[in-house]
Amino acid sequence: MFNILFHYPRVLARHRQGPSAQAREQYLTHCANQGIARDTLLRTARELLVIAQRLDLATDRMISIRQVEAAAERWVHQQQRRGRVRDPRGSRQYFIQTALSLLRFLGRLEASDRKPLPFAELVEHFAAWMREQRGLSEVTIGNRCWHARRFLNWLDGENRLFEQVSLEELDAFLSLQAVQGWGRVSVATSARALRSFFRHAELHAWCAKGLAAGIDGPRIFKQEGLPVGPTWPDVERLLTSARGDRPREIRDYAILLLFALYAFRSGEVAALQLEDLHWDRQLIVLTRPKQRRAQEYPLVPAAGEAILRYLQQVRPRCVRREIFLTLKAPFRPLSTGGLYHVVSSRLSELSIQSLRHGPHSLRHACAGHLLAEGFSLKEIGDHLGHRSAYATRTYAKVDLVGLRAVANFDLGGLV
Repeated sequence: MFNILFHYPRVLARHRQGPSAQAREQYLTHCANQGIARDTLLRTARELLVIAQRLDLATDRMISIRQVEAAAERWVHQQQRRGRVRDPRGSRQYFIQTALSLLRFLGRLEASDRKPLPFAELVEHFAAWMREQRGLSEVTIGNRCWHARRFLNWLDGENRLFEQVSLEELDAFLSLQAVQGWGRVSVATSARALRSFFRHAELHAWCAKGLAAGIDGPRIFKQEGLPVGPTWPDVERLLTSARGDRPREIRDYAILLLFALYAFRSGEVAALQLEDLHWDRQLIVLTRPKQRRAQEYPLVPAAGEAILRYLQQVRPRCVRREIFLTLKAPFRPLSTGGLYHVVSSRLSELSIQSLRHGPHSLRHACAGHLLAEGFSLKEIGDHLGHRSAYATRTYAKVDLVGLRAVANFDLGGLV
């Protein structure tokens, strides 16, 4: 890697002969494989040489964050005395950031310096129980643990012990979420997750009994689950507006087709791998995290052409196997938050009215469109990856066209 970055013999020799050259070169190769630009690699290589000269990387001893911060302080102070630094704070931060990344890559960062999350062992025990005893999917486990951690972090901030937690504190936490902008459905979801967590805690005598039964979230009415996505004409307008020749448009158009035509979830699209596209059989194989099984879909021409164009013209060449990546280095898989922005920003630009504005709104729209086209709940459920028709009713409860036909039916002389 050094001979690729540096061409002057004296500069190349300085980096090759500097301390821990092999470790530095391995890290630079790792960065290059992540798609980091050449200019960034050059700057990183220069900083790594400075770091290796001030930290003992030759031994197997672990290095703490405090040692890194102290080395950064000495380095910046030395550069200030020589008049070689204009931004001491920025130089110090870059030294620390680069050093920590290198130490993590080498497995040399002292673990004791990482502040443990409050009550982390409780959440880990809860997750293991859901996985091994209940057989729940990783998506469900992750969601429930997220809500449990959120409450425990809040409890830690209140300087309260877990064994002393009361219903008043649980109610205060849920009320705070509503004040901070959470909707009733989100607060109710948090309450359900906390009930599950505290049932587990009560079984192991971590807290007082009766807490789980007393956790009361907002009441959710039956018809609150009505379809909340845009109309199908609005979806067609969204897809038309996304077509273009710029890299972002090419990538986002392929993503939007997967949401609209296949009703994939954001986590499922984020996890799609290059190996999931079977061009010879014209199939796309999706791993359903909730069902923990793979499901095959025909690769329709519109989606296949959009994905192929993205792969050939836009997707960066790197070692990542995920299909959809960021457009700028360092190249990373798009997160579910990034996918949410792909949909919500375009819905807002077009002033499309919808109770939801993320990828799930297009899942609702797809289910409603299939229902309007005459597909049965069983067929729609199969397309959505549901195990039962009951789950499908959430996305396709109201057939407005059918209801209007019933309302206009002429009963004649029957009444």
